[in-house]
Amino acid sequence: MTNVHMIVGTLVVLGYALSTILNVRLAFTGRDVSWQRQVSFGSATLLLLQWMLGFSLLGEGRNIAAIHFVLALTAILPVGVEHGYASTRERPRQRGTIAFVANLVTLVIVLIVYIIGQSN
Repeated sequence: MTNVHMIVGTLVVLGYALSTILNVRLAFTGRDVSWQRQVSFGSATLLLLQWMLGFSLLGEGRNIAAIHFVLALTAILPVGVEHGYASTRERPRQRGTIAFVANLVTLVIVLIVYIIGQSN
């Protein structure tokens, strides 16, 4: 189960890296890619799966530094900004800018959590 958690964690980091890049493009050009929304929702779904796997590992009695799961849970805040606030903006560049910042914050959080997880 730990290996699955590690693999999904890698996919979460890659998903948010790709989503960040796509939102930089949207912020600068005002044009999005046809599959951009699917990448964003896919990354959020992987993050949800990652939380469920993490709670399952905690239920099995696995130990990890508290900061690992506290930071992991804080990632919901920028994800909420991206999906709940940025997506409601009418202008594509404004939507891209807000989503880019939210994705960048999420990426930093999940990257830190990933590094903490890898070091244990």
